Amino acid sequence: MKKIMVIGAGPAGMMAAITAASKNNEVLLWEKKDRAGLKLSITGKGRCNLTTAAPQEELVKGFHKNGRFLFSAFNEFSNQDVISFFNRYGLDTKVERGLRVFPCSDKAQDVVDTLYKIVKEKQVKVFLSSPVEGIFADKGRVKSIRTGKGDFHADAVIVTTGGMSYPSTGSTGDGYLWAARSGHRIIEPRPGLIPLIAQERWVSALAGLSLKNVKAVACTRTGKKISSEFGEMLFTHFGISGPIILTMSTAVGEYISETRENVTLKLDVKPALNEERLDLRLQRDLSKYANKQLKNALGDLLPQKLIPVIIELSGIEADTACNQIKRQERGSLVKLLKQLPITVTGTRPLKEAIVTVGGVDLKDINPKTMESKIVKGLYFAGEVLDVEGYTGGYNLQAAFSTGYLAGRYAAQ
Repeated sequence: MKKIMVIGAGPAGMMAAITAASKNNEVLLWEKKDRAGLKLSITGKGRCNLTTAAPQEELVKGFHKNGRFLFSAFNEFSNQDVISFFNRYGLDTKVERGLRVFPCSDKAQDVVDTLYKIVKEKQVKVFLSSPVEGIFADKGRVKSIRTGKGDFHADAVIVTTGGMSYPSTGSTGDGYLWAARSGHRIIEPRPGLIPLIAQERWVSALAGLSLKNVKAVACTRTGKKISSEFGEMLFTHFGISGPIILTMSTAVGEYISETRENVTLKLDVKPALNEERLDLRLQRDLSKYANKQLKNALGDLLPQKLIPVIIELSGIEADTACNQIKRQERGSLVKLLKQLPITVTGTRPLKEAIVTVGGVDLKDINPKTMESKIVKGLYFAGEVLDVEGYTGGYNLQAAFSTGYLAGRYAAQ
């Protein structure tokens, strides 16, 4: 029987502990907060988008340049395995728009409770309110951990401490410190899946407005495309958010961080229409409301809140009668609706990010086992690793898959 320490009782940690304990090992799960799964309980706006139903090739693509590293983990514990796992233990799931998988109850706490119930059933020894102070190795092999309750011998240690987002839930970068002390390289942590800050005042004036079926393209000042997405976005008091913005934020944030340059985001409010067809549509509306003022004639085309902004940016007087709108002015409206420019100056702070980009360098980790290539018996799983995927259940799937892999191979 091996003695296995798991540090961090989040999704990766609980899955690792469950898997390791299933092999008849003595497993101790350490958590610095007073309850397990604190961050998990608030994910998905309290509903917990626990995985995606996307095909495996799409799942791998969803992790950008590091998707290949997760190939073995997804092969051994796939998104279908995650769904079956929770169903088997009594948590029913459903698939919603965008192939997002949620518990049927719409309660994230039910996901936490299910995992914790299994942890206890597997006779894992759980230590809450018990921060780990250090990990010790000798001659290239892990030996023990240090806690406030003393030092504990370990045949294997699995680090699942998360990243640095939402630090109030316990993710304060402890795992990075231990990894660095034991010789692992750390990719500098920065925010991922994070809202973007906009320079224009009119953006904050639209706070609360959600736009569906729009296309956003982020470009450098020379016009080179950084990222583009189609879907839903949201205006906020500081800038822009919503699913497509969160997905684009990694590439946009990386560019701004490296170059110290702003990014121009061009918003296509009507991507289903090219400029010619949109101009014809606009002509019909202006003709329909020929005797009305422009500010009262765009309601069929745009959300009411967006109309005064578009008119102001076009330079046309809002009180102009529709039958007085010139062709050139109409062209200005069309161009704005197809390429509404927003200047992005940065991202919100790391503590507000859904996930952390960066972490333990994957070059130092065996992708087939999650074991360190530097210290035998030391494993890493979940957000502490330099893996970050799309919004929509991708990151929790990575946590479950890498946690499973670490637990399985630590137990062998």
